[in-house]
Amino acid sequence: MALTPRIAIDAMGGDVGVRMMLAGAAMARHKHDGLRFILVGDEVQIKAALENHPNLRAASDIIHTDGVVTGEDKPSQAIRKAKSTSMGLAIDAVKRGDAGGAVSAGNTGALMAMAKLALRTMPGIDRPALAALLPTLGDNDVVMLDLGANTECDSRNLVQFAVMGAAYSRVATGREQPRVRLLNIGSEEIKGTDEVRDAAAILRRAAGDLSMSFDGFTEADKICRGEVDVVVTDGFSGNVALKAVEGTARFVADLLKRGFSSSLRSKIGFLISKPATELLKHHLDPNNHNGAVFLGLNGIVVKSHGSANAAGVANAVAVTARLLEENVTERITADLARLGGSTLRMPRVQEESA
Repeated sequence: MALTPRIAIDAMGGDVGVRMMLAGAAMARHKHDGLRFILVGDEVQIKAALENHPNLRAASDIIHTDGVVTGEDKPSQAIRKAKSTSMGLAIDAVKRGDAGGAVSAGNTGALMAMAKLALRTMPGIDRPALAALLPTLGDNDVVMLDLGANTECDSRNLVQFAVMGAAYSRVATGREQPRVRLLNIGSEEIKGTDEVRDAAAILRRAAGDLSMSFDGFTEADKICRGEVDVVVTDGFSGNVALKAVEGTARFVADLLKRGFSSSLRSKIGFLISKPATELLKHHLDPNNHNGAVFLGLNGIVVKSHGSANAAGVANAVAVTARLLEENVTERITADLARLGGSTLRMPRVQEESA
């Protein structure tokens, strides 16, 4: 296997900062000893944290900066100070080719803005999309995008998201023909906005040229059923749906916790059912699916949850490494070439049926 390019870590990002980011990177390297890193942030803090991780220290270089993008910084503010912050310099390492990808647990809006400005979008992609893996009842996780990078999208954007999501799904799940669906308010062809129905028409015509199985729409209650591998939507709907899924998971977990502690009989029931509840807890733990990727850029940038623990950060690093090893950017480029620009310039559905 080819040597994995180095991964730049924004060591100052996240709720805990250097200690947690480096603990996660060290955990990832224990599982994948070919990983190498560029650690970006305050050198004194980084060196102190590395004392606990000699294996990571041996595989890392440090870029010093004491500048940090805060959670309160607006994207425009973050861009102005990009060259002096840990987030900005981590992305710059990807731009220069010193790193193949970057991981940050910092401000999502700032990360998106700086990554898009520095790396630019790939040829054939109008807008990058934020994609993440969600757990399902099936054998594979589901890729969902866009999760907030673009609040309004036209049919061309949605088609491009489908191509990128399918390429990511092939890397993440190993399924050669990912089942791709557009998120909609119903499964009928007449449902949804013009943009969604137009995108569906384009994908139906083009699916034979792409490594995907496309069969129309899915509704929000089917996202985690395991019946689909890629769910495509605009960033507004995607972010709302994601938070609804996460909120429902927390609601179920809290409801079970409350029920099991309500009486002595319930507590005994909890002890009997503990193996099942531990499995549920593991399945719903966001750290096990941490690492959302900005697809469509000339370089890999992965967003970790700010509250992720070491295992969550390690998972985000592992996502980055796998995307680099499997050349997801080249896969997207190849699929776009097969799709062809003429397909994306199709007349609208309404005009075809007139």
